[in-house]
Formats: sequence, structure tokens, C-alpha cells
Amino acid sequence: MPNHAARRDKLRRLIRKAKADALLVTSFKNVTYLTGFTGDDSYLLVTLDSEVLISDSRFTTQLEEECPGLVVEIRGPGREMLATVLDVVGGAKVERLGVEADAMSLGLHNRLQEQGEGLRLVPTNGLVEELRTIKDKEEIAATRVACDQARRAFDVVRAGLTGGMTELDVAAELEYQARRFGAKGLSFPPIVAVGPRGALPHANPTSKQIGEDYFTLIDWGANEGLYVSDLTRMVVTGKVSAKFKKIYGIVLKAQLAGIAAIGPGVKCQDVDRAARRVIEKAGYGKQFGHGLGHGTGLEVHEGPRLAMNREDELKPGMIITVEPGIYLPGWGGVRIEDDILVTRTGHEVLTDVPKELAECCLA
Repeated sequence: MPNHAARRDKLRRLIRKAKADALLVTSFKNVTYLTGFTGDDSYLLVTLDSEVLISDSRFTTQLEEECPGLVVEIRGPGREMLATVLDVVGGAKVERLGVEADAMSLGLHNRLQEQGEGLRLVPTNGLVEELRTIKDKEEIAATRVACDQARRAFDVVRAGLTGGMTELDVAAELEYQARRFGAKGLSFPPIVAVGPRGALPHANPTSKQIGEDYFTLIDWGANEGLYVSDLTRMVVTGKVSAKFKKIYGIVLKAQLAGIAAIGPGVKCQDVDRAARRVIEKAGYGKQFGHGLGHGTGLEVHEGPRLAMNREDELKPGMIITVEPGIYLPGWGGVRIEDDILVTRTGHEVLTDVPKELAECCLA
């Protein structure tokens, strides 16, 4: 079981650093990270020496099961969350209340300011998210499960792929198979893009059939219950053209260069650069317009970001994607993506779906 108390203690150090008496956690994912509670519509007040989870009666039993021993304040029927929050904050004698500026609505912020007599709000950014970038052993184990579920689902879908299947069919089958292998679902709505539609990095699946072109880009991941995976592979269903072979080779070389650069103390921008220079040298720099990767965890997009001008350094326990791509409007796109764990001595690739060109070909 994750040590949620230890996570809250780490957060308290950041609250002190922010010169606040407490932090009101309003991001549901952050509440889950700090308590283990997986419901919604609930806030967590973390003071310098205690914590209170504010929820409602729908979750009473769930709270007892998921957060035994945690102090809980259940707001009554018809009572607004704001009123209960102010009661809890007042009872804790909080004067400087930290708030999650990126998660709290402007409306809630203003109402807290207006109705909280003598209460001073201290905007904070990314305190819990900073903690979430470093995964503990339980989080890493959960991510391994999510990677395995994604692989197994893809293996079944790939084996049963036919030319008459549509992008929508493939997306639905990925979801079904992931659930068959124990996943809560997919990490995000999958991207399935046939031929020219692969030039859209975030293409939505359509009724276009797999057989309408000879290659398809598939971007998917599994949610094992809390933690997620994120992969992209190309599937070739027809004769490989010289152009596809060339573009695929460049992207794969770039991805391997990016992965090889990963290690503790390495700047995020340097990993991005290692992969980007391969694509630029090949003459396709303008066709690779997004960052190299991002962190994963409770959400599919977390810190850190592998991108230009990102000087933050990688640390052991971070899990990041490496996903270079080349996108050519009218022709299509090629992207290859894996999930990588930063270790004390370098890195470990958590995803093991084959990606050599010969292994992507079904014909």
C-alpha cells in the first residue's frame, strides 16, 4: 500500500516554503495521490500538523474502505461545499490558506476571499504535482501493470486486424481488450489514423477503413485502475514504400537517441535535443512540431516535459514518454512512443511492444 501519510508530510514542507498555514487541495487527482480516495467532489485540507478530507454522504462507506483513520468532514444534505470548507478552515485556525491556482476556479477563489473573514489566500502552483513527478515503488509497479495491459490488448487487436475494420472499430476493440486484461479502461481516447490521417498528431478515429491505405498510426494506453501507460506504434498492412521505410527509419533512430540520453541529472531539453537533431539532420525538423515527451502517472500528461527550453533535470523515479514524430500533410505521419523509467544509473524501457519495421508489418 502507498504511504499516503509520507506524501502529506512531504507536502507540508512545501506548504511551509510557500509561507502558508495550510493547503486546500481541490484537484481530485491530487486528493487521490495524498489520501488514496478515488471518488470526486471532495477536497482535502492539509495543515502543518493535520489533515481533513471534506466530502459528502455518497462516499461515506468508500472513504472508510479507502482511507481508514483519515479525519473526514461530511457536509450535510443541501449544504454547500464552500460553507463546509470555511468551517473546517476556521476550526483549524488557518489564516494564510494556500490554494491550487491551476485547479481552483476563479469563482471559488473569489467566494473564498469574500466569505472567509480574515482569511488570506496564497496562490500556489504545482506543489502536489511536483511530488507526483517522482514515483515510489508502488506507483512504478502499477505503471508496469498498465504497460503490460496495453501490450496485451494491442497484441490481440493487431492479430485480428482486417482491412475492413474502421479506425473506430480498432479504437473500440482496444478498449474492450484492455478491459479483458484487467484494465479499468484506456488512458485516453485512442488515436487510430489510417494513411494521410496520420499527419494529424491527435487524429480522432473515423469510419475510414484500415484497408484504404497501407499503414496506420495507433496511439493508446491502459489505465490499470489508477496509473496509466501511453504508447504509439505503426502497423503496416500493405507493401512498404521506400518513403515510408525512410521516414520510419529516421523516427526510430531519433527515438532511440532520445531514450539513450535519459538518465538522472540530465536536463529535459537535452533529451529532446538528442532526438530532435536526428530529425533535423535528416531535413524534417519543421515536420516535428511538438515536444519529445511528458511524464505519466495518475494522468497521462504530467510533469516533467521533454521539450526545448526545459532546463529541469530528470530524477530517479520519473516516468516519461519518448515520442518523436514526422508529419507530412497529404501523405501521413509516423510516431513511435514508449514509456521510460529514470533509474539511479540510467533508464529502463517499461514498454516492450516490438517496433523494428519488420515487426510492424502484417503482410
